[in-house]
Amino acid sequence: MILIDLFRNYVNALVGKNQEFEQLLAAKDISAVKDKMCNQEKKIFDALSEYDTFSHEVMKREDKIITDKKGKFLRTEKVWKLPIPYPVYINEIALVFLYGRPIKWVQQSEGTDKAFDAFLNVIKRTRFDSKIRQCKRLAGAETESAMLFRVFRDDDGKPDVQIRVLARSKGDEIYVRWDQYENIISIGWGYYVKEEKDNVVYHFDIFTKQTIYRCAKRSLGWEVNEEQNFIGKIPIILFQQEKEWKGVEPLIHREEFIASRTADTNDYFSDPIAIMSAEIIKNMPEKKEAAKMLITNDKDGVDKAAKYLTWDSAPQSKKDEIEWLHTQILQKTFTPNITTDTLKSVSQLSAKALRTVMMLADIKASKHKETHDELLDRTASLITAIIANVLDVSLSGECESLEIGHEFQEPFGDDIADSLTNIVKAVDAGIISTEGAIELNPLVKDVAREKQRLAQEQEERQQQQMSIFGTPDGSEGAGSASDGDEEEEDEEDTKKQKKTQETQGKA
Repeated sequence: MILIDLFRNYVNALVGKNQEFEQLLAAKDISAVKDKMCNQEKKIFDALSEYDTFSHEVMKREDKIITDKKGKFLRTEKVWKLPIPYPVYINEIALVFLYGRPIKWVQQSEGTDKAFDAFLNVIKRTRFDSKIRQCKRLAGAETESAMLFRVFRDDDGKPDVQIRVLARSKGDEIYVRWDQYENIISIGWGYYVKEEKDNVVYHFDIFTKQTIYRCAKRSLGWEVNEEQNFIGKIPIILFQQEKEWKGVEPLIHREEFIASRTADTNDYFSDPIAIMSAEIIKNMPEKKEAAKMLITNDKDGVDKAAKYLTWDSAPQSKKDEIEWLHTQILQKTFTPNITTDTLKSVSQLSAKALRTVMMLADIKASKHKETHDELLDRTASLITAIIANVLDVSLSGECESLEIGHEFQEPFGDDIADSLTNIVKAVDAGIISTEGAIELNPLVKDVAREKQRLAQEQEERQQQQMSIFGTPDGSEGAGSASDGDEEEEDEEDTKKQKKTQETQGKA
């Protein structure tokens, strides 16, 4: 009973919170509504500061002030600040191995060809493949992005749909409300619009399954307009994840500082330094940065002729540490080390060997698929609802029965020769049918059309065989029938000739 009471109180509290949220919307207290929703502003700004190379900690190095022996200021010597764009590289590799090639959509229901064609048309017209790559890149860089499906009427008055990518780096604010099962209840989108007379107004749109609230912050308060959500679903696909380089930030900072200090050391020691006796420098020009010189009073140790001090090499320990840091950064973020030598060897590898070389990136892509599978399923459901309720209501029946699956494709393509060999062997062994082989054939783009072509070719071959060898039941084929027709025509011609001769004889 105690557990039941606790559960009932918890549900009542949630219902009360939802009622309170709706009451705030009805009262047009949008500022309080925003406070009830969650956002990731701090997390996003921290990720963006690390993604931007000019915001790295190494950029805070202060230039060196040079003074004389009395402490008088001489000049400011700039120090090197060398940020390394590891986050950008790691994020792009993760993107390529997940969405390097477009998603393959598969129809898993029968009798829904028109609805599926409409679905593929929406995917093409909205440039979905490029939009989802943008969303993944932005989410990997700043931990959050979103894909907004906007329905509207075009210039001809026909319903249409387009996709807009939302992200904080593009000036968008994203607020979310969740229930206890991690389902999205509503999503808020904040943005600025430049209206008439160069007046910039802050807008905040709230999307629920039933209603869309268009809110604008005016000088006298919030202006709220309600619109019916004809789609019946929240028209936003939300992308949230950790930054792609999470966990290796100290390693990146360490390598950047070592590289910057090494650059300063190279500037100081890479050029030869003159060593001269004090007796021969009376008429020497003043020292400059590009021509450094050391003066010694050791008459016995230094000849009167000038000598040069050169730096043979950097300490081995520093070189080893830089290599270790580089390896750890890439390995711990599951990023393959793609170099010129690696690319030379990759061009000669098969698809299977290539996956082995890029195993780290493949592991990371598999991890991302855990969440992106759900996002793609929701995308298919959302587009289907848009087609059924907005774009083409006549297809609503097919859309209810339409089942769509998806497949992630290999970033560098499959080994087609091996795939075809395996398919042929499976058909010969009787493991799969001919139709199954057509569906698995990587060279086939349209499975339904290819089946129709094969059926038509099979029918033409059968007719050709019947015309040559006759029908299987022993009756005359098309060829014998035509021969019979020719014989009948010859007999008719003979009869006509006889009648003509008889008529001429009587005359």
